[in-house]
Amino acid sequence: MKKIRFILLLFVAVMLFSFQKKHITVYMIGDSTMSIKLPEKRPETGWGMPFANMFDNTITIDNRAMNGRSTRTFINENRWQPIIDKLQEGDYVFIQFGHNDESKEKTDRYSSPEDYKTNLIKFITETKNKNAIPVLLTPVVRRRFDSTGKFYDVHGVYPDVVRTVAKEYHVALIDMQQSSEKLLTQLGKDGSLKLFNHLKPNEHPNYPAGIADDTHFNEYGALQMARLAREGLIEIKLPLAERLNK
Repeated sequence: MKKIRFILLLFVAVMLFSFQKKHITVYMIGDSTMSIKLPEKRPETGWGMPFANMFDNTITIDNRAMNGRSTRTFINENRWQPIIDKLQEGDYVFIQFGHNDESKEKTDRYSSPEDYKTNLIKFITETKNKNAIPVLLTPVVRRRFDSTGKFYDVHGVYPDVVRTVAKEYHVALIDMQQSSEKLLTQLGKDGSLKLFNHLKPNEHPNYPAGIADDTHFNEYGALQMARLAREGLIEIKLPLAERLNK
């Protein structure tokens, strides 16, 4: 009887503590590596999808990331302003671009390093003006290995631009480029295949011809990236980390 009473009291205490915490929305802006995927694209999975399940019920994840978007097109297509219009004091904005900004051959989305920096500063400044909290993330890596099996990154200067902006504007940084590179290096050329959307012909109805995609994750890979983001959030000691599920 005493044990039951203790459990009930503990449950009530936890509920009361939850009610005392302000509800917070975490907006996620970025590209296809983070975005929510349509059923016809599965098992391709953006890491923002499993990340949304890592928080308690005082957090709402509003994932606005979109396939093929760069910092420039995200702003020009009016995807940023609606977030600013809704942003409340204490909310968070997770900002991860780079995959499309650095694609020089895709002129519809390319942003020069200078413009990339300017756009990141815009996201940061306007977020802070609403008394909300920006969090910068370097882009996750693509799966690239040379003929000797050594990993190499293809993002050029863009991750360093993110790091520089974070330092100059005193913004929290989760270095996904660094942590995802470490993971792929540990797994190696063959082992890292299990993270990405690689399918043989007729293995999945969405890809009857098969697919070999070294940019986009499958469900398992997205979960591993979400775990890296979770670890990064804990490491930088943001108060938001206190809302993570145990």
